[in-house]
Amino acid sequence: MIELGSRERRQPPAAHVVWESLTEPRRPGGRPWLDLRPDEVEPRVLRAVRPELVVWSSLWPERPGDEIRFDIRPAENGCSLRWTLSTPGEFPEPAVVGRLRHRLNVLINARLRFSYGQ
Repeated sequence: MIELGSRERRQPPAAHVVWESLTEPRRPGGRPWLDLRPDEVEPRVLRAVRPELVVWSSLWPERPGDEIRFDIRPAENGCSLRWTLSTPGEFPEPAVVGRLRHRLNVLINARLRFSYGQ
C-alpha cells in the first residue's frame, strides 16, 4: 500500500466514543456527521480493534482499492485521531490526491469534530 496522505488531530471525546462514531456512523441515536456526496459511497469497516483502530474501505467508487485507516490514542482532554489514506495502486495525479485529502479533512477534522460540539 502506498500512503497518499495522513493527518493527526485531537478530538474532544474519549477514544472509545470516537471509535464508535467511526465503526457505526449511522447508528440510531448517534451524532450525524458522515455526509456523503453523490459521488461517494458508504464505507465498510474492514478491520476494527476497540478502541484504537478502524480501517474503512474507500469512499470513492472510482478508487475501490483505497483504504482509510484511523489510529485512535487517548490524549489529555479527549483523544488523538490520525487518518491515513492508502492505495494498492499507483500514486494518482497531485490534483486527485489533494481532493481526497481535503475531503477526509472535512469529514474527520471538521464534521466529526463539530458533531461533538467543538
